[in-house]
Amino acid sequence: MAMSFDLKVTIKKNRDVSGPQKKLNVLIEKIEQQKTMLATWQNAQTEIQDYTRQKLLPLYHELHELWFQQLTQLWNVLHEHEFSKAEIAKLDEKIAQLAKRLKHSQMLNAEQFKQAIQIDIFYRQHAEHNQRKAPKEVSAHAEPIQNTAHEFDPEDAAEADFERYVAEQKQARDQAKQLRQQQKREQAEQMAAQSLKTMYLKIAAIIHPDREQNETRKVEKTELFQQASQAYEQQDLFHLLKMQLQLEQNKGATSKELSPEQVKFYKLALDTQSQQLESQIDDILNSFQLVKKLKANQVHISDMYKAIDADATELKQHVKWEKECLKYMKKVSGVEILLGSGGFDFPSFLAE
Repeated sequence: MAMSFDLKVTIKKNRDVSGPQKKLNVLIEKIEQQKTMLATWQNAQTEIQDYTRQKLLPLYHELHELWFQQLTQLWNVLHEHEFSKAEIAKLDEKIAQLAKRLKHSQMLNAEQFKQAIQIDIFYRQHAEHNQRKAPKEVSAHAEPIQNTAHEFDPEDAAEADFERYVAEQKQARDQAKQLRQQQKREQAEQMAAQSLKTMYLKIAAIIHPDREQNETRKVEKTELFQQASQAYEQQDLFHLLKMQLQLEQNKGATSKELSPEQVKFYKLALDTQSQQLESQIDDILNSFQLVKKLKANQVHISDMYKAIDADATELKQHVKWEKECLKYMKKVSGVEILLGSGGFDFPSFLAE
């Protein structure tokens, strides 16, 4: 009789199953869904990335080109014409903002990128100079302030001591909490590693092909043994647990329930694997670099294409806005209009 094995079968459910084991069943089903979802997104990832590049890359290229033209235009206007102190401050802020955006750009040519870097360095050095200068200006007035200081007040000192004590206690509680969380993570990792080895050895003892005389069953057991070995190498606790439970069912041990300690043991380890799967899915979604972050359990693949199209629409609007701004920047009178009307305060969803 051929050995049946179906990874879609979970622990056999019955009305007598305990609450903790029911929770374990739910977790197993959740991981099964996560695995299916991960495989789906992995299969669709390349196609979605190609569609994203096709729809968004030309728009990003045009946007960065517009930003560079604005940068050089405002830089030249600032040095060739007279402006008030307040206007110069606004122009400096806008130019520094543009240079900061473009210093990481991959859309500019070598000469454009070099100019953006030079302007960014200029403004960063200017900001650092102002920060070093500020304390000196304060220290010039420090002596009169010290001379007018109040006398020592015991009540103020006691209040300061109490506030310091509260802060220290909070810090100690936070550190203790972090330590407990770290210990819990380490315990889960240790349990996962131990459970992997324990399960693998149990499965190997049941299905090792060298112990099988029947040739047909030996072929089947060889295939199962290879599956188990691969899962063990990949540290796939979920797959090994499913194999163990199914093999026990095939042996007729369907009425035997896991012990409370086993349930706790498996749940901790499977929680870790579930978090890893969720993280892998999030990494794929983040690789699409959409403006609005999406969660896999909230979106279908068809929705992803709609989100890309929505991003493209917003980008087109943003490019149109930047083109209008650039038209004004090409004349001093236009720059003055932008400065007076707050026209530099354009939508900032792509500011960084």
